[in-house]
Amino acid sequence: MENEKKLKKLQKFWSGKKIFITGHTGFKGTWLCIMLNLLKSEIYGYSLNPKRKSLFNESKIHNFLKSNTFSDINNISLLKKKLKLSKPQIVFHLAAQSLVLKSYENPVETFRTNIMGTVNLLNCIRKVNTIKSVVIVTTDKVYKVDKKNKIFNELDILGGSEPYSASKVGAELATESFIKSFFQKTHLKNKISTARSGNVIGGGDYSKNRLIPDIFRAIENKKKLIIRNPNSIRPWQHILDTLNGYIILAEKITKYKRKYSGAWNFGPNYRNIKTVELIAKKIKLNWYKKTKSKIIIRKNKDYEESKSIRLNCNKAKKYLKWSPKLNIDNAIKYTIDWHNNNKLFNNSYNQCIEQIKSFEKIK
Repeated sequence: MENEKKLKKLQKFWSGKKIFITGHTGFKGTWLCIMLNLLKSEIYGYSLNPKRKSLFNESKIHNFLKSNTFSDINNISLLKKKLKLSKPQIVFHLAAQSLVLKSYENPVETFRTNIMGTVNLLNCIRKVNTIKSVVIVTTDKVYKVDKKNKIFNELDILGGSEPYSASKVGAELATESFIKSFFQKTHLKNKISTARSGNVIGGGDYSKNRLIPDIFRAIENKKKLIIRNPNSIRPWQHILDTLNGYIILAEKITKYKRKYSGAWNFGPNYRNIKTVELIAKKIKLNWYKKTKSKIIIRKNKDYEESKSIRLNCNKAKKYLKWSPKLNIDNAIKYTIDWHNNNKLFNNSYNQCIEQIKSFEKIK
């Protein structure tokens, strides 16, 4: 009963809202589509074709999308056309090249997608008068990491030493530039924000070179798992905590005149900020005790990543009344339960719906 009340309260705002989502075929994008469909929104997706093995294909969410466009974010004419046709009220920009190692392999694609893709979207929305709010999703890796092991808040200096983080810094700077240069005297004044979230885990992530999917593949195939940068500290959190933050932010920007424009951190509580090695061992030892796969610690000498990233989320807690619901153990349990139940019942969409409803019960 309590769960139904919470969903109805959310539906009161989101029901019937026209939502334009870039990157809707990705891991985060698919979960966001499923959440918003549960809230009875009208969803218009714009993204690259999904990979064959993907949550998007497994969950068959194309069945409820109002529009499902497969194209590059740098196809400006088509992007502009789809935005004008859909007449959205809220835009979530998730389209990105989101893998650190891939950014080393193809830096040009990474910079073009993450910076110019964001610029293209911002330029296209300038004349779409129906839009009430925009959330640009970046990353926790936009901060300039030093040896002080500090906890970053939204006012800290930005900086990226490798292609992925640098491209996301570029997206942040481009967004700030457009806000100041083009939106101060328009309907989108104080209506555009960026969301910086930590390392997201959850069911249906099949990406290569991501810790959790790599662990699952190693376990299922009974193969060795080589962990790069085992001592790196990351703000691990479940995807539902992250997307809950995005949804609350978008609703606040849309409903109120108060200034919600700018950057927002969404991360776990400090006690849930763990090393890569500890997360891997938690999964193997706590839930997969009988597995024959071996975890091998081998430092990656080819590519450098930030050693420690910790987020201060006090701003979101104070002004958005958002806070993470799942600690690291529960986040891992949700992820493994989704994976196991999906193998058993072969219904990705239902697994997502059940976990969303379970999540909403948590106070």
